[in-house]
Amino acid sequence: MSPSPARSRAKAPSSRPRAVAANSQRTRTEHDSMGELQVPADALWGAQTQRAVQNFPVSGRPMPRGFIRALGLVKAAAAEVNAGLGLLPKNVAGAVRAAALEVAEGLHDAHFPVDIYQTGSGTSSNMNANEVIAALANASGKAGKGRVHPNDHVNLGQSSNDVVPTAIRVSAQLAVVEDLLPALRHLRRTIKQRARGLRRVVKTGRTHLMDAMPLTFEQEFGAWASQLKSAEGRIEDSLKRLRRLPLGGTAIGSGINADPRFGARAAKVLSALAGTRFESAEDKFEGLAAQDDAVELSGQLNALAVALIKIANDLRWMNSGPLAGLGEIELPALQPGSSIMPGKVNPVIPEATVMAAAQVIGHHTAITVAGQTGNFQLNVTLPLIAANLLDSIQLLSNVSRLLADSAIAGLKVRPERVRQALDRNPILVTALNPVIGYEKAAAIAKQAYKEGRPVLEVAMEVTGLPAATLRPLLDPAVLARGGIHGKPGGGGG
Repeated sequence: MSPSPARSRAKAPSSRPRAVAANSQRTRTEHDSMGELQVPADALWGAQTQRAVQNFPVSGRPMPRGFIRALGLVKAAAAEVNAGLGLLPKNVAGAVRAAALEVAEGLHDAHFPVDIYQTGSGTSSNMNANEVIAALANASGKAGKGRVHPNDHVNLGQSSNDVVPTAIRVSAQLAVVEDLLPALRHLRRTIKQRARGLRRVVKTGRTHLMDAMPLTFEQEFGAWASQLKSAEGRIEDSLKRLRRLPLGGTAIGSGINADPRFGARAAKVLSALAGTRFESAEDKFEGLAAQDDAVELSGQLNALAVALIKIANDLRWMNSGPLAGLGEIELPALQPGSSIMPGKVNPVIPEATVMAAAQVIGHHTAITVAGQTGNFQLNVTLPLIAANLLDSIQLLSNVSRLLADSAIAGLKVRPERVRQALDRNPILVTALNPVIGYEKAAAIAKQAYKEGRPVLEVAMEVTGLPAATLRPLLDPAVLARGGIHGKPGGGGG
């Protein structure tokens, strides 16, 4: 069977159809191993999903679109592999595969109502997928006379215990590769482009939020770009472990009821369907019992969130005022900033970035706690890990693009304000340390600050040195490069 266009992403449908289907007034009778119960007549799901809907009215939030997409891809790959192994009739496998790819494409999201906060193995979501796919396969008529069964056919060679950890890895890697990494690269390119245009503009540096030695906007922005490049590298490195799929481990990792060749073949087919590389985990016991790979990725997302908060807060400080703050830059005016103060404009994009990043940090705490619950052969907080991980990736992807396009790309430097602060920066006197000594330089700095005068002017009076000698030593552009003739301007924070 050839790869499918299911690798293309579908936008997440509204949650409204899910509520309509779940609350349908007309019902039909379904049964499972526990007996009969009523299911909404227009629902594609069956008895086990309905039990989960009734058992877990916790948040009203169903599993995320990316996770449902991954479930569909896993079921399509499993059907293809089972057909190739001669374990599933080709007509049945074809019907299951086609239905699973429809699920992956987002055509039936209204029929995935199970709450995030459900059974810790995610069995309810796995059975939700099995039941919906079986219903679609039967309705298509492609399976022939035999009825497609959710467990015997759609779930063949699988268990919720290996399907759900696999879907976590598949959905997270796809979200990172398709959304997050491109967004980060876009933000980094935007920052570097703006930095190049401001490479000759020198400003006052700050340590401890206090005036420090000068640097260029290019150097300041360049540090942000380097932070993001490091974040990309850490995230990409974590994918080396995340791509190891435990599919084929079934119930506890031993592979009971699965062909020994199933896991490796399924990983290969999944790679083709998803358009990104996956591999079969060598130790499937690890992949079920521990979710360290997901915790690691979450940790790298946490580090990225910290970097974005730093960048956002730098922008907020630089934009502050504009009269009573630093006022070095003007961020694009996007909306009125106050319901009572006319003309006020706030740095809304950096603020949104800080909030989104704070949520990611919170998600990481929850994922860290969830990762600890791998009791013996199974972690029992899998749906929470999946939901938080995907939400973190989406938040970081979205705010990275917003920060690039709605803040950094359009910011303007206020050169007069920057120059004024730079000329009166008493810390420039640091460059005179090798010439007149630390104590005399400190006295000049204090006097310049006290009297509100340029350092050059005070230094000429105190040292008796001519302007021609002092001006090159105190030139902010030269100091931003590290000093005169390679001499550093001195140390200390």
